[in-house]
Amino acid sequence: MKKTSFNAVVQVCLTVFTLLGFLLTSFKYPQYGVIAALISEIFWLYSSYRAWREAKQFGIFITTIFITITLIFGVINYWIL
Repeated sequence: MKKTSFNAVVQVCLTVFTLLGFLLTSFKYPQYGVIAALISEIFWLYSSYRAWREAKQFGIFITTIFITITLIFGVINYWIL
C-alpha cells in the first residue's frame, strides 16, 4: 500500500471513530462512546506522532497521550468496575 493511501485510510478512520465516539456519548451510550473514541486514539497517536517528528508539533502528541490515558480510565470505569 502506498504511503499516501495509507495516510488517507488513517485520516478517514480517525474521523469516523472520533465522530462515532462523540455521537454514541451524546446519544447516552457513553460505554460504547469511550470504546469508539479509544479506537480512534490509535489513529490519533499515529498522526500526532508523525506531526511531532516531521513538524516538531509536540503539543498535539502530548495532548493525545493524555486523552488516551483518560479514555482508558473511561473504559475501565464503564466496562470493568
